Amino acid sequence: MKDNFSTQAAEYAIYRPTYPQELYDYLFTLVKNKEAAWDCATGNGQVARVLAQHFQSVYATDISEKQLSQALKLPNVVYQVESSDKANVPNNSFDLITVAQAIHWFNFDAFYAEVKRTLKPDGILAVIGYGVMFIDKKVDKAIHKLYEDILGKYWDSERRYIEEGYKTIPFPFEEIIAPHFQIKTSWSFNQMIGYLNTWSSLQHYKKANDRNPLEYMFTELKEAWGDDAVKDVHFPILLRIGK
Repeated sequence: MKDNFSTQAAEYAIYRPTYPQELYDYLFTLVKNKEAAWDCATGNGQVARVLAQHFQSVYATDISEKQLSQALKLPNVVYQVESSDKANVPNNSFDLITVAQAIHWFNFDAFYAEVKRTLKPDGILAVIGYGVMFIDKKVDKAIHKLYEDILGKYWDSERRYIEEGYKTIPFPFEEIIAPHFQIKTSWSFNQMIGYLNTWSSLQHYKKANDRNPLEYMFTELKEAWGDDAVKDVHFPILLRIGK
């Protein structure tokens, strides 16, 4: 599994969007018992800390020690540096397994084997993610230029799974068709720039060229943004649920 996010771990914790409560509420209706959950590729623990409010114990793993250092320490959450294909727990441990904005980096077969080993017979797997945000026509056009024209060749090939809405990932489970959800938030211009700086492709560009590509796009993005103090931002949520 690639580690594309240790470098910008602090910015990731600050600027990455959070999932809406209604998504969690829906997932919890599918889970019969709330004894234990595994949040795989937890990053800075964004999902784990919500699970901790509802489950007796949460096992949260990530390959990035720097990401885990940004996570909120809670008494019923165990954070471990581990890959997605090996959880150091007994068989049939979890009522819920979540993986948020990360499964496209995984070895699917290895992860799914571990899911089937560690999930209880009536347990649930929730694969969560989000696509490119929508703000307004002018800003979206400028961001698309950055995404496609400038950073296009710097995206890892796995990014296509996000662009395809996670519809093309292998999913060898009995699938539950979920309703549609969105992340809805409001950003200032600086928050948008902060978020763009967390993109893995932008980090690849910086390493290859010793320049931040936002230097070329800053004026164009600022003009597209205009005088608004904040703008509404929407991310489509990607969701596959299985048992």
